[in-house]
Amino acid sequence: MTQLMTIERFILQQQARFPDATGTLTNLLYDIALAAKLIASEIRRFGLGDIVGAAGTENVHGERQQKLDVFADEVIVRMNDHTGRLAAMASEEHEEIIEVAPRYGSGKYVLLYDPLDGSSNIDVNVSVGTIFSVHRRITSGPVGTLQDLLQPGRSLAVAGYVIYGSSTMLVYSTGTGVHGFTLDLSLGEFLLSHPNMRFPEKPLYYSANHGHEKHWTPGVRRYVKELQGLHGTGKPPLSHRYTGSLVADFHRNLLRGGVFVYPGEVGGGDKPNGKLRLTYEGQAVAFIAEQAGGRASDGSATCSTFSHTRSINARRVSSATRSWSIKRKSLSPNTTMNGVDNTCHIASVRHSLARDNPTAFRRSADRPPPRIPEMI
Repeated sequence: MTQLMTIERFILQQQARFPDATGTLTNLLYDIALAAKLIASEIRRFGLGDIVGAAGTENVHGERQQKLDVFADEVIVRMNDHTGRLAAMASEEHEEIIEVAPRYGSGKYVLLYDPLDGSSNIDVNVSVGTIFSVHRRITSGPVGTLQDLLQPGRSLAVAGYVIYGSSTMLVYSTGTGVHGFTLDLSLGEFLLSHPNMRFPEKPLYYSANHGHEKHWTPGVRRYVKELQGLHGTGKPPLSHRYTGSLVADFHRNLLRGGVFVYPGEVGGGDKPNGKLRLTYEGQAVAFIAEQAGGRASDGSATCSTFSHTRSINARRVSSATRSWSIKRKSLSPNTTMNGVDNTCHIASVRHSLARDNPTAFRRSADRPPPRIPEMI
């Protein structure tokens, strides 16, 4: 019989490697896992209760909120606002910081999350997900501040996502690999199903919204043609898969190999800086991609190096003017991508973004620095 490993046992085993660990981050991960179970349970009731359709409101980004959006957001807030583990939270559904009452103690961490990514797909039964990331607090005082939340992705203590589909799966990393857990409904437990997840050597898919192609820069168009096998070095074409749910598209590409790209739009497009929010989506997914052997770039640098100093809701990742090829083992020049492209591209092994600047990534810097998780 195959050994069963619950997420609780797995996290405790990881914590045991660090004698000085207090268990605070461990318990925070438990809280997120429990919130995921509650959200998954409500999603499974789709169509049976008053949870279907729009809530009649818009979030801070002007997007139509779904009832499950609101439910998922409330679950995560209520699960974490009184534990003493967090100093502050930030959600894609809120314009301002979600403060944690000082009476519960000043926590050592701050949480950023998108409660229900891809929620516009809820009514058509397409997979949706929750994206989360955790920073260690860097300020002092009774409550967390914007400075704690706007740290670069390389400072993350943990990042992960939950995908709600044919099964519910939680994927996370503390900086020493990526691990996936599938929810066993009969036990009510997340069980380790995908240890040490890595992008496959050979990619199969690319994910891009071709409905906005007329607003892409010439360089991005040329690059996508290369992915299709129509331009460049004559590599075999990748198949196109795109659902409009970042978690679903990224998860597929992580398991099967591929590239996710949401380019900035020029020439009349309404998303000049792309669609991904750095704090809630871009950093977390980029962190996981790098830990799984892939790369994430806005065309000028890796997404894990970026931070915003003004807004937790910013889409802009960088003022990039070039994009490059990012490969697992070699960084040889490839097709040039000229033009502005302000977004995070999440790339798998062996396929990604063409580059034209040989000094952009040196061999000594083509991998993220080793990380030692502090399970405290």
